[in-house]
This record gives sequence, structure tokens and C-alpha cells, in this order.
Amino acid sequence: MNRKKIVDKHAPVVTKIEPRAPLSIGNGEFGMSVDFTGLQTFPEQYVTPLSTQSNWGWHATGGKNRSTLDDVTMQYYQGAPYPLFPENKEEAYHWLRQNPHRLQLGQIGFLCDAEEVKPVRQRHDLWSGVIESDFILNGEKVKVKTACAPEEDIIGVTVASSLLKKGQIAIQLAFPSPNITDRKWEDALALNWEESGHQTEVFNQSDNSIKLKRIMDDTSYTVGWKWNSGEVRQTEAHKWVLTSDAETLTFTLSFSENKLIEKTTDQVFTESREHWKEFWSNGGFLSFEGSKDPRADELERRVILSQYLLATHSGGSVPPQETGYMYNSWFGKFHLEMHYWHAAHFPLWGRPAILKKSMNWYLNILPKAYQLAESQGFQGARWPKMVGVEGEQTPSPIAPGLIWQQPHPIYLAELCYQANNDEKMLETFSEVVFASADFMVSFATYDEERDVYQLGPGLIPAQENHRMEDSINPPYELEYWHFGLGIAIKWCERLGKEIPEKWKAVRKKIAKPRVKDGVYLAHRDCENTFTEKNHDHPSIVAAFGVLPGELIDKKVMLDTLHKVKEEWQWETAWGWDFPMCAMTAARLGELDLAVDFLLMDQVKNTYSINGHNYQHDALTVYLPGNGALLIAVAMLAAKTGFPEGWTLEQEGLKDIYS
Repeated sequence: MNRKKIVDKHAPVVTKIEPRAPLSIGNGEFGMSVDFTGLQTFPEQYVTPLSTQSNWGWHATGGKNRSTLDDVTMQYYQGAPYPLFPENKEEAYHWLRQNPHRLQLGQIGFLCDAEEVKPVRQRHDLWSGVIESDFILNGEKVKVKTACAPEEDIIGVTVASSLLKKGQIAIQLAFPSPNITDRKWEDALALNWEESGHQTEVFNQSDNSIKLKRIMDDTSYTVGWKWNSGEVRQTEAHKWVLTSDAETLTFTLSFSENKLIEKTTDQVFTESREHWKEFWSNGGFLSFEGSKDPRADELERRVILSQYLLATHSGGSVPPQETGYMYNSWFGKFHLEMHYWHAAHFPLWGRPAILKKSMNWYLNILPKAYQLAESQGFQGARWPKMVGVEGEQTPSPIAPGLIWQQPHPIYLAELCYQANNDEKMLETFSEVVFASADFMVSFATYDEERDVYQLGPGLIPAQENHRMEDSINPPYELEYWHFGLGIAIKWCERLGKEIPEKWKAVRKKIAKPRVKDGVYLAHRDCENTFTEKNHDHPSIVAAFGVLPGELIDKKVMLDTLHKVKEEWQWETAWGWDFPMCAMTAARLGELDLAVDFLLMDQVKNTYSINGHNYQHDALTVYLPGNGALLIAVAMLAAKTGFPEGWTLEQEGLKDIYS
């Protein structure tokens, strides 16, 4: 395959303002989104915020120890304490939800007296990672190139325009306040430009560079700005302006938690080109060229752009937030049940090393996961749901009951191992796998009357519209317990360790999902699954799709899947639900149906010009949808095949599903 030709075909080209779809650059640990000028000049014209964020940049208003979980009300369910909605402890509850939050590190844009600004053409060259932006300002052309260093948090920029010499255009660097004033994350998307509550200090300056230190409570970081020709001046407490009379202005902007690394603009662009060329030249790749189905080109576009976006926004050393570095959703925290959707595709597409980076985070927070399980009377390690980089659980009405994130580290570690039989994975992550399994068997309870182990009550299924007190034995979770314990047992065998008897007992006697009227129910006692509860995630079908379904009857699941397709309230679903259903259809041999799910005409299955999965105007970016798409396409390409009328050529995609 001519990989470059295919990648170039799908490079985003923007010829007007796309308020919901700014382009972005990044390296997995750091990212920046830009408007049509190639910088962040007109944020007010964008629904999607223009951001600069990193994995290390976190802040807690008033300091990280201002509140703890001891300061909020706890409820006790079956003797186990769970953080509850506030009862006269509202301030602590909301502070813990908001903090720590991911920092907006700074905003860089053009400063100009604009009588007329008109986008002409902006193209994201995916093969090099460079965004090339052409626009008209007051009748004059401006050409901008923007790139990100692949290993450091540095952007490189070149600006060419006669307006520089005329003094009619300059570059402004501004720093927003880190503090959040709204209690709902959807209301806190706009940057906070209050001048109080943070400091920006110059600690080094020369003719062509300036170094700044940002200080807020017990958080600080440094910013370096270096240019080829010009001078910088401070205009406000947190704003600096760079002017230049050069024909072409070049500069780098670098961010660091500790010591700044300096690189030239040429180095940034050269390294970006080398990095993305290597990325696209290696790993999995496919083409649908020659397909008769008119939807093939659109699916190929989604596949190419999703690979770029997930490497940029979900390929770092901690699990990502749903919106990556584009802007803060849920205050910048990540949801561990989403880690599978973000990152499981990496080993399937021949890039297990990217997933391994975020797996190390589980090792780092393992002591807290042990502590959480122990505090609730369980064995092993319990992984939190909504969480920041430090690993503390966030109080939430959903988090106490969600359990489908518990086997994720087992499955993800197994995918990394299977990608190339990596013996080091066994040694490094065996404790994570075994501690997860210990919690899983501890959480299951024995029903003597039915002679089965069951899950719940005391859980909320992945379909989050069920009460914790009522939910028992949801199909996906039952199958995931069976599947996850099976992997843990294999790890014992590979390492020559004795298999705990409780693991074998729970796996052997885990309850089977309940069937009624020929279809699976959302959970054992949910009689109204397809009448009143047919909204949110149709996670019933994940039991045979995401998972191999050893507990599942294929005929019943096929009937369930058809009922889901016809009767689900799809406007309430989420971006990953469509690929999830496609995976179930593929395992059942319904390949046409699988493609129909992948490309279903629904708002939340929309992919914008920048490749992001759109949900609604507060969630214009939803990376779990992109990741789920790549998982499902990998399954079809490497395991089941595509339906008649599709021409598939693929390289490096791996069939490592169980």
C-alpha cells in the first residue's frame, strides 16, 4: 500500500471557521488546539475551547490538601462506605469533584487590529504533523505553520506576512486563572481570565527569549518563549506581546513542570516530520480502495483521523480524559471505565508500546487501590472511576457502583502480552492482574439457593440508568468477571504460580445472564429492559462482542442485538455504543449489520472534519468513540472480514482477541 497517499487523502482541509472542530497537535503527553490562524487567536468564535494542556499540569484550588474524602458524607451499603451526595457538606463535595483539575497552560494567538479576517485554507498534514494555515488579514496574506515536538512539550511556529514589517500584527501570550468557578464542568469550559489567584513572574530574559514562572497555590510550572527576531513586552499582569519586523517570524513555546528544554523551530519541525512519518510507516494500516459500498471512503477517513487523534490525545503516561488535551471534560479527570475504549486499539494496530505507557499508572496507584478495597471490606485492589492523576476517587452518585473498570487492567495487560508474547509484561504487571482478580472474587457473593456466584446488588451496570440497590447480574459484567478471571488464571500458569481456589470456584459458578422472551435483560430483575430502560449504553450486547461470550447463547444474543437495533433510543446512546454493537454483530457473523452499526446515521455517531466524534455542544470531542471505532474495525479486518462489496487491504492488524 502507498500509505502516504492514503493518509494525505484524508488530511483535514478547512476553508471556513469550524466552530466545533479546531485542529490539534500533540505528542501523547501534551497537546494544543488551534483556530483557523494556526494559533489561538479567536477563541470566542469556537464552541470547542482552544486549549493547551499536559499530563503533568494539574492544580487544586487552595492547595491539594484543602479537602479529603473524610470531609464528605458517606453512605454505607452492605457495610461498605461510599462517598454520597452532599448533606450539609456541599462545599467539600464540589471541591473534591473539581480538584485537582487539568491546567490550561497558556493561550498563544495573534494580536491585531482586524477590520477584516478571512480564512483561506488550513490543512493538517498528518504525515508530518504540521498544520499549515493561510488567512487574509486586512487584505494581506498571512501564512502560518505550527508543529509539536514529539518528545518534549514544545510547539514550533513560523509566520510569514508583510504585516509583520508594517507593525500591524503581533503575537500575544496570555495566562488564564487556574481556578474553576462553576460546579458543573459543562459550565466551566470558557477560560477564566481573572487576574487574581495566580502569579506570572519573569525569571530570565534576553534579546530573543523570555522565561516565565507560573505560580498558583502549591502548583507551579515554567514557560519558555524564544524567537528569531523581535522584542517582547509585558502589557498586563499575565500577558506578553511579541512584535517583529522580520519577513518571517519563527518562535518556539515550551512548557515544563520542572526544567525547560530548549529547541529551535527547525528542530521541532524536523522531529515532528520524522516522528509522524515513522508512526504512519509502521504499525497497522488498511485501505478500502476499490470498495463498492459508497460509505467506504468515509469509514477510511474516520480510521485514519482516529489513529492520529488517539496517538496525540490518548497515548500518554496516564489514562486520558474523554476530550484529551482539547479541553476539560469532567474537570479534566479521567474515567477508568473508558480506558479500554481509549487505548485497547493500540496493540491491535501493532502499537502496544503506546498502551504500556499508561499501564504504568496502575502500578503507581496500586497502594491506593488496595486501600480503597480494604476500606469497603473487600480483598485485592479496587480501581476508582472518576479520578485525577493522583489516583484518589471522586465523590459521585455513579462512581460507588460502577464495576466494569475492574477487569480492564487485566484485559489491557493481556493485550500487551499477546501483541508479541512479552514476558516482561508478566513480570511487571502480575501484581496488578492478581490484585484485580482478588477484588473480583471478593466482590462476588454466593447464592446458596441457586448455587451460583452473583454480582450485586451494590453495583451499577455499564448502562448507568439502573439503581445500585436493585441491579443484579448484568450480562456484560458477568461475562467480564468470567473472562477476566480466566486471564488471571492463565497468568498464574505462565508464571508457574499456584492458582487460588477461589478464582477457579467463582469463575466456574458465576451466574449466567437472565433470558426473558428470547432476549437478555439489562440485569436479572430488570423486566422493563426494552420499554422503560432502553436508553443510555446498550451494554447487554458487550457480553458477546467486546468479550468472547463463553456464558452467552449466540441465538439469544442475535435476537437481543436485533431488538436493540430496532428499539433502542439511539439519541441517548454514546459514541462507543455504535462500534460496540458492531463488534457483537461481527462475532455473530452478521457483517453487513456490523458495518451498518459502525456508520449508523445518528448525531452521536458523527465524526467532524477534524476527525473527532461529536456528541453535543458541550462534548464536541469524545475520544472513546474514536477508540471504539478502531477496536471494531480491527476485529472486522483481522478476525471476521468485511461484507461483500468491500475491498480490504491491510497490514499489521492483529487478531489477538480471545
